[in-house]
Amino acid sequence: MQKKETFYITTPIYYPSDNLHIGHAYTTVAADCMARFKRMQGYDVFYLTGTDEHGQKIEKIALEKGKKPLEYVDEIVRNIRNLWDTLLITNNDFIRTTEKRHEEVVQKIFQKVYDQGDIFISQYEGWYCTPCETFFTKRQLVDGKCPDCDREVELLQEESYFFNMGKYANRLLEHIESHPEFIQPESRRNEVVNFIKMGLEDLCVSRTTFQWGTPVPFNPKHVVYVWFDALINYLSAIGYDSDEEKFERYWPANIHLIGKDILRFHAIIWPIMLMAMGLPLPRQVFGHGWIMLEGGKMSKSKGNVVDPVILVDKYGVDAVRYYLIKELSFGQDGLYSEEMLVNRINSDLANDVGNLISRTVAMIIRYFDGKIPAADVTEPVDQELQDLAQQVFQEATAKLENLDFSGYLIAVMKLVSRANKYIDETEPWLLAKDESKKNRLATVMYNLLESIRIIITMLAPAMPTLPERANQQIQVFADSDQIKWQDAGSWGLVNSGAEVKKGEILFPRIDLKTLEEDNIMDDNKADVVENEAAKATEEKQPEYISIDDFARVDLRVAEVIACEKMEKADKLLVLRVRLGDEERTVVSGIAKNYKPEELVGKKVILVANLKPTKLRGTLSQGMILAASDPDDNDVEVLTLERIPSGNRVK
Repeated sequence: MQKKETFYITTPIYYPSDNLHIGHAYTTVAADCMARFKRMQGYDVFYLTGTDEHGQKIEKIALEKGKKPLEYVDEIVRNIRNLWDTLLITNNDFIRTTEKRHEEVVQKIFQKVYDQGDIFISQYEGWYCTPCETFFTKRQLVDGKCPDCDREVELLQEESYFFNMGKYANRLLEHIESHPEFIQPESRRNEVVNFIKMGLEDLCVSRTTFQWGTPVPFNPKHVVYVWFDALINYLSAIGYDSDEEKFERYWPANIHLIGKDILRFHAIIWPIMLMAMGLPLPRQVFGHGWIMLEGGKMSKSKGNVVDPVILVDKYGVDAVRYYLIKELSFGQDGLYSEEMLVNRINSDLANDVGNLISRTVAMIIRYFDGKIPAADVTEPVDQELQDLAQQVFQEATAKLENLDFSGYLIAVMKLVSRANKYIDETEPWLLAKDESKKNRLATVMYNLLESIRIIITMLAPAMPTLPERANQQIQVFADSDQIKWQDAGSWGLVNSGAEVKKGEILFPRIDLKTLEEDNIMDDNKADVVENEAAKATEEKQPEYISIDDFARVDLRVAEVIACEKMEKADKLLVLRVRLGDEERTVVSGIAKNYKPEELVGKKVILVANLKPTKLRGTLSQGMILAASDPDDNDVEVLTLERIPSGNRVK
């Protein structure tokens, strides 16, 4: 039996000083998407996450709460594990730096590097930021404060062990230069190179002012500096010095996925530690941006953190994962708002993906008694759909391989859009009226289901419950838990004869009016939000709308299939319009400018998500866009020619 190719991916091990927020979920969901993708490709994947539990900050918080450090972190770790379960994270291991298996490895490595002369004892004086657990030189401070978190620092003087970083600086620069993929994105690589060229100082790797940490093996009054300790988790979790076969199988890691704020630890300190140990370096360190709120970066002190557990409870795990991966361009900072999340659910998932599946299932039930027909009569438009499916598969694969998660989903949504357009182009409802075109209709239905199968296959790494939920209706997967990525690159795998079934709406639309943002954010934010709201009312703002406001409006191309004047109403016309496979009634006050027959066959722009209202007893399901002169005497309906009905106006 041929041995599988391995793929080892890690997240940072998170600091359990408090419960995690959506920023931590961002990293972990992205890594999980990559791990699932690689498993679907047939790789032997090892996905690691965990918690970094030592250090002065944890000891201090636990003392303030009247608890022992381990007792305190145990509670937080339980919540973290529950969060990863909620987000369907498929990590193979969860490492804790307080575990014996980890502490033993830390001590062995510390001893090894000390014995070869790369660690030595001296007196240390430096500026220390307790929240960041980081030492800084005076020149690194910004206005006398921590350059990373802008908090106060304290000058510490104590006996410490030091790691000779400078010894390996040139070797690291050479590695970065010869392996440009080692640090990504490129902007992060440039940052690291510039920092190294400024000169690396010896790194303090032990502390004596607190005891919550791994003891230095040959001098137990010292504990190992938290970052030297924490980074070693990537080795201890895969059996360094305890399971040689496992370690050889997975090391070096393929990807360390981290936030940009801990880039220097992973791209400078960690590779130099590995060089001192005589181990190969990881293949890539990828430093992504932060999730930002309108007030800036999320932080507990600002009281503006977002609880992902509540988001999942409100909107479902697939929707939350999709938003994180799609909306936030990896490598760059991204802006989060709940309104943006809801708009993405309504537009991409409810309107596009969900509607494509529900329309297709409804037509197969209506035209073929629910049995998937076989393809028969093909036309050029069918080949166009197949060609795009292959193109999208190749693009989505390449994007994922390069950790361009947003680009991967954008690629998949191209096929979703094309499949919806294919319905408008082929007009199944007209084919169904002509018995001689039954075989052509069968081909159209088969091609739609085949497109849906490919779409769901490619969405599976991001949206893990979608294949099973959709398969209950479309029956295109023999086993929705064993889907292969390569199957998305083939056409014709749907088995005709299977029975589709109408099921629950996969992605229900969400009314923006129901948003309760206060339930999403951490309780500590209440005062901050109240103060910001009060401040906002003091300053008169221009009455602009944001792109989010505009995105709430769902504009669709609608074809007028019937029109008549409303009785006893001089200004009103009653239009029957078609949006793809859906028909609606719309009442419009344009009777003075248009005769009913002038509008039949025209393609107009409809505000499709306007709340339905009764006008003279007739329910109007939307609004037709029109322009008028200042006196409203001349009204002109906005029309289109080439774009099929049902398509979105963007």
